[in-house]
Amino acid sequence: MARPNKDVAALLQEYAELVRITGGDAFKARAYEKAARSVSGHPADLSTLDATALREIPNVGRSIADKIETCLATGTMPELEKARGQIPDGVRRLMSVPALGPKKALTLYETLGVSSVPELREAIEAGRLRDLKGFGVRTEQNILHGIDILQAATGRIGLGEATDTAEAVVEELSALPGCARCTWAGSLRRMRESVGDIDVLVASRRSAPFMDALTGLPYVADVIAHGTTKTSVRTVDGVQIDLRVVPPGSWGAALIYFTGSRAHNIRIRDRAHRRGLKLSEYGLFRTGSGRRTAARTEEEVYARLDLPWIPPPLREDRGEIEAALAGELPALVTSADLRGDLHTHTDLTDGLAPLEDMVDAAARVGLEYYAVTDHAPDLVMQGMTDEKALAQRDRLRELDGHRGMRLLHGTELNIGPDGGVDWPPDFLRGFDVCVASVHSHFQQGPEAATRRLVTACENPHIHILGHPTTRILGKRGPLDADLDAVFAACARTGTILEINAHPHRLDLGDENILRARRHGVKFAVDTDAHSVPDLDNRRFGVGTAQRGWLTADDIVNTWPLARLLRHLHSR
Repeated sequence: MARPNKDVAALLQEYAELVRITGGDAFKARAYEKAARSVSGHPADLSTLDATALREIPNVGRSIADKIETCLATGTMPELEKARGQIPDGVRRLMSVPALGPKKALTLYETLGVSSVPELREAIEAGRLRDLKGFGVRTEQNILHGIDILQAATGRIGLGEATDTAEAVVEELSALPGCARCTWAGSLRRMRESVGDIDVLVASRRSAPFMDALTGLPYVADVIAHGTTKTSVRTVDGVQIDLRVVPPGSWGAALIYFTGSRAHNIRIRDRAHRRGLKLSEYGLFRTGSGRRTAARTEEEVYARLDLPWIPPPLREDRGEIEAALAGELPALVTSADLRGDLHTHTDLTDGLAPLEDMVDAAARVGLEYYAVTDHAPDLVMQGMTDEKALAQRDRLRELDGHRGMRLLHGTELNIGPDGGVDWPPDFLRGFDVCVASVHSHFQQGPEAATRRLVTACENPHIHILGHPTTRILGKRGPLDADLDAVFAACARTGTILEINAHPHRLDLGDENILRARRHGVKFAVDTDAHSVPDLDNRRFGVGTAQRGWLTADDIVNTWPLARLLRHLHSR
């Protein structure tokens, strides 16, 4: 997402939340929320658009377009500043806790004087919330769980945000004279779902120009350290970036060293030690003479340690060394392997772009087949009906073959508390692919949650279990279900497990993929795209699949269409 889009969307969303807290017009709050979503998902940089083009963005009328222009010019808007002045900072801090809505946050502040997350935890532990109307033991448990989620995410940066920032930095530094190589390293290169900071590595004979360039970037707010081999800065978003510059001849060793993980590096340094060698960011050296024996490429360093090159997403000391020694490293799936996307949305329900725009964008990125899976009727706010679904199917059939791409008509069903779904079997038979997902009742106990998911897997009309644990990183934890029982049910019934590529979900995560893989299930890497830019999230799903040791054959949307359809029909 372009930075202006991101910044404006954040301001519009904050204004919507403040309107809701102050008891303002609910319709107005919802209008600004919709505008924020549309702005964040708009493919063009807002700063390049004139007033007319801004008003053409879905959910952006004249009034909001004027406010966007003000935001772009000043970094804020008067209405937002006025609303901020009406709400104590403490209430806004409490609102960051998942499961704690704006009204409850205001009640806690006004009634108990709670104005921070630590004070909230203390109040719960002292039992002070239980006498408040609308609060009880279950509410306390949910809020405590939300605090745990928030604190686990504190200081972490999501994969999508980290990648956007890293790409911008690498683009700037790569353009400087004398740059032989430049890339990001660390846990971002290993495709972890969140990172503590961003490591950038440059190969050059001179370091000063790169260190100076990093500190001079317009989105850098603070210089933490400025040296000849390492410089650290903090961006206006609070993201720390660590830059290291090494000689070109040390590139491979430095890339291994700064990619990590720490546990993986300990294992390979131990292998070096047992061979009379020492590994550092500058190379692999003989212990006695200090002579460098390998450094220029990662492959060269690994080979000197009698290992094949190990892909970064596997470098977590989870058996990759043993697999490498046994010649059993998997041929990991790549983005180029993906032939299709089986979970996407349009503006018929909660997507931001019309069907035609989504289809055209999918064709432009080279997909061979593409499924449109708008929401079914149980999510009443989306306004889906039988007639709308059938009309969409007719339009898809007209568009089928666009740029040689096969179009599939699907639906994303809602899995109810008892495992039931929206439409009856006769209607479901008309869809090419049915994704089923949980969208509510997240607080079920383990037995009920497990039974709910297993029941859905046993429905012969459901092909894919969408975002299976329902988690939203930093905001909502997973369902309290026996996932091994769910994975076993998927293996037994042939239900496909989704790896939702949206960087706020990445669901399933890598550890659960490893568990599910042992049950023998198949997976689908889907974008769950709600806008044209969302289609680019495929890479995050693929990176997560790689961390789960998956090959192309494990993932059904890498298969030729005929094989995929045979698998779907076998349900």
